[in-house]
Amino acid sequence: MSSTEVPIEKLPKALAVVVPAFNAGSLVAEVIKRLEPYVHTICLVDDGSTDNCVEGLESTVTQILTLPENNGKGYALLKGYAQLLEDEAITCIAVLDADGQHDEKELPRLYETFLEEKADFLIGARDFDTGYVPLRSRIGNKTTKVISGLLLGRHLPDTQSGYRLISRNYLEKELDNIPGGRYETEMHMIAIAIRGEYTLASSPIRTIYETGNHSSHFNVTRDSFLIYRKLFGLWISRFLGK
Repeated sequence: MSSTEVPIEKLPKALAVVVPAFNAGSLVAEVIKRLEPYVHTICLVDDGSTDNCVEGLESTVTQILTLPENNGKGYALLKGYAQLLEDEAITCIAVLDADGQHDEKELPRLYETFLEEKADFLIGARDFDTGYVPLRSRIGNKTTKVISGLLLGRHLPDTQSGYRLISRNYLEKELDNIPGGRYETEMHMIAIAIRGEYTLASSPIRTIYETGNHSSHFNVTRDSFLIYRKLFGLWISRFLGK
């Protein structure tokens, strides 16, 4: 270790991490390598990958949950949450994506904010007006933020960020009420947090995008449609008092 490096201190065992991965190539190995020094437990969910991207990554810190076929990020997240909840010592579960677009160095600060806010649901909020952000992503995220604010009745700095910390309290009560799917599952979880009067917080994070965003499995047409359909469905049920 060089004289300028700060030693990494493990976060409490109460915090675990789930990393959903689908054909993430060599990126997921780098994510796990950088993340392991910070936490005691990682659940790496292989969502039916065909590129052997999780091969050899199991360790005393990282457990691998292999799903037989690809069903989408939301489905993989729910499976990861359920597995980690089996450990009663875990009271908070963080989510980091497998493509390296979340900075593991920010996890201690986010967890501190989570505790200070007594949050049930904390979203790492990106700033789309700084750094390199593809125009398509900039427009899409800002549009979704506005629409979700109008339909859900609460405006949040970022609704699409996958960097999240969620309490055991929320997950134990709501996990069975969350339908599995792709990226729309994450939006549904926010809606439940708002309607269930859980403590929902946001904290700024770095906005990291690889050039071209080639590792992303987000299909603009399909997944945007699924997210907006979910939002309007939630708005209608709220309007009808269901």
